[in-house]
Amino acid sequence: MPQLRDSGNSRSMPVGDRRLRVNRFARIFGIETEYGVSVTGADHSCSAGAAAAAMFRPVVSRSRSTNTYLPNGSRLYLDVGSHPEYATAEARDPLTAVTQDLAGERMMRRLALHAQERLRESYGPNATVHLFKNNVDSAGHSFGCHENYLVRRCVPLHAIERQLLPFLVTRQLFCGAGRLSGRGFEITQRADFLDESISSATTRARPLVNTRDEPHADPEQYRRLHIIIGDSNRSQTVSMLKLATTHLVLCVIEQSIRSGEPSGLESCALANPSDANRVISHDMSLGHVPLQLVDPEGIGRHQQNFSALDIQYHYADVVRRFLERYGQEMAEAMPRVDPQQVLHAWVEDLDRISSGDWQVLSSSVDWVMKRRLIKAFSRRHPGACDDRLAQIDMDYHDVANGSAYEALLRHGAMRELVPAHDAELALARPPQDTRAALRGAFITKALQRGVHFSCDWTRLTLDGHDEGHAAGEEAQPGRLEAVLLDPFGVEAGEDYQRIMRYLES
Repeated sequence: MPQLRDSGNSRSMPVGDRRLRVNRFARIFGIETEYGVSVTGADHSCSAGAAAAAMFRPVVSRSRSTNTYLPNGSRLYLDVGSHPEYATAEARDPLTAVTQDLAGERMMRRLALHAQERLRESYGPNATVHLFKNNVDSAGHSFGCHENYLVRRCVPLHAIERQLLPFLVTRQLFCGAGRLSGRGFEITQRADFLDESISSATTRARPLVNTRDEPHADPEQYRRLHIIIGDSNRSQTVSMLKLATTHLVLCVIEQSIRSGEPSGLESCALANPSDANRVISHDMSLGHVPLQLVDPEGIGRHQQNFSALDIQYHYADVVRRFLERYGQEMAEAMPRVDPQQVLHAWVEDLDRISSGDWQVLSSSVDWVMKRRLIKAFSRRHPGACDDRLAQIDMDYHDVANGSAYEALLRHGAMRELVPAHDAELALARPPQDTRAALRGAFITKALQRGVHFSCDWTRLTLDGHDEGHAAGEEAQPGRLEAVLLDPFGVEAGEDYQRIMRYLES
């Protein structure tokens, strides 16, 4: 069932009074994760393309396409460059989005291990499929982890560039996944590969924020903020904190636009965000290198030496004052995640980094744990070659046959926010408080009936031919289609009810 057009840009579907029931600080979250693939131990060369094709063989068998939607409301597809990609269903809070992302890990692992069994028939019994949830392969090619946030249409792009980008660039202090490069250890995986601040491009020139206007919702109300700067995280703590802190900052910016009052973030604009991003990634003094601002006036005492840590503390202070005023409404908008606890965890990480006690963050911050593992191996094996250290780096991200991260979880050395049982349930169960619940129910029923169907984020379609009907039974009455334009909507409209009545008949 191939994806259809970007129907979220259609202006023909009214949303009616449903918009009035949505908390003004409510948000839709989503994570798109591209995975890297490689094969080792084969008797003869096996390309990433061959491995990815083997992974998607059961997907194509079921859906007749490498682009499909799943019963949990998510999207699974094979992206350019033989990168399997999983996009989570719409979530109302960061914890649900992280749970859906972990379900994606499980889905991808099963596909990889199934492909491994098939490949061993042709490439020998030792052929091993590696599936990396990271952002750089051994040849230096980069692939992404993209965050999606539904924001109000009133927020102009220049506000994103001046007020949000400084936060995104400097948050890598606690959000980076870390990697070994030719220049040594770096805090983030993506910084060396991002060229522009904001742009509609994604491959020719990689921006920190993509501006392609595909809201997958009512375009008069919303835009979908597509953030490319972030790393793929294994740490569940970081994944949640990354989404939650970004949400808090976006709420500050949106309310500033609504009220016409300054947000307090305007003067944080970086002179060159891409350069600053690389400087911070290579700075093992951890945020103490001064950054060049567009206008440093009014930031604080150290105006001419404003560092990544200074910027992060400034954002946290603005959010703290914001929560003092809007805390109750913010809590109601995000019931599974306490905004005050998010702020506390955020500032605690900054305090650890600022004091030089950042090693204690190894149980929650990917780059700290990875650096600890590499340092420990180097002490045990003095003179270890770069290739061996690179294997440790890559093993940390291997969701199919890696051992490092899973061992850390088993021994309690890495925090686990989402119980394994919840991640397993999320493989089949979409979030119940977004339109993903409607999409998931449709897909589940259509698969049970053997109906030819297609869908995208905002449309569901029955194509007019039903293999599930026995001879002599009434055929499906032409093409049926339902539009789900409201991502917050869980109430079934008449067009959706008509499709479901047919499927249940």
